[in-house]
Amino acid sequence: MSFLLDTNILSAHLRRPSGLAHRFVQHSGRLYTSTICLAELYAWANGRADPVASRATIDRMLHYEVAVVDFDHECAREFGRLRFMLRKQGTTVSSADLMIAATALLYDFTLVTHNVVHFQPVPDLRIADWLEP
Repeated sequence: MSFLLDTNILSAHLRRPSGLAHRFVQHSGRLYTSTICLAELYAWANGRADPVASRATIDRMLHYEVAVVDFDHECAREFGRLRFMLRKQGTTVSSADLMIAATALLYDFTLVTHNVVHFQPVPDLRIADWLEP
């Protein structure tokens, strides 16, 4: 099983590497994030006291621990399918969260997030919370 890491999991790992280190080692080679999460992560880094160091830390993590999956044409197609289906049911999920969910579904990843409730409306999405005590 492979995992798509949401922005909040990545930022938690960057702030306290020892807190999630065992999970990152346990699932080494099967950890991914989407370009959507990466964009959010760089926005987070630019708001830090030392953005240059924060961006360098992100780049090291991407080099050694986490691979990046592009939000591409097929992901966009899956997003459109999900958006239509959820709207038909009267359910809304933010665009960024739905893009992340679409990527996880398309690649058959388990989504790792601390914002479980944001993703619960998405059918067939496997969700794990590595920050839950």
